[in-house]
Amino acid sequence: MRKAKPKKRYILPDPKFNDTLVTKFVNCLMYDGKKSIAYNIFYDAVAKVESKVGENGLEVWKKALNNIAPTVEVKSRRVGGATFQVPMEVRPERKMALGIKWMILYSRRRGEKTMMDRLAGEIIAAVKGEGAAVKKKDDTHRMAEANKAFSHFRF
Repeated sequence: MRKAKPKKRYILPDPKFNDTLVTKFVNCLMYDGKKSIAYNIFYDAVAKVESKVGENGLEVWKKALNNIAPTVEVKSRRVGGATFQVPMEVRPERKMALGIKWMILYSRRRGEKTMMDRLAGEIIAAVKGEGAAVKKKDDTHRMAEANKAFSHFRF
């Protein structure tokens, strides 16, 4: 066990939208410390979403992120030699972190040519309630629903 809780690190908001969630997303998107490239990819993707959907790109992105973020997940818990998948509520910080990770992961797996196109495509698909990231959330919820019988093992 830790002696003390680690200090919460606060990150600065991004330069264009003045939003810390955008900075978190860009930090996860970034490779090899290339933050300016990651910002360009994100801003171009949001602009492309804005031109395709016809709404505010940042609001569409936030709506997509909320569609991807899970509310319940399963955690393994050993009880008397057997391992049970126990459904648990997801903390708000972890909810956003999982949503960001899944959006980026499934964007990278898409077939479009540039990362900007892939990210824009995944955002548009997530807003509509389709796409691989939304499917991942649905699978997580389905697994939690199937293991609801073990919810009394919650710790």
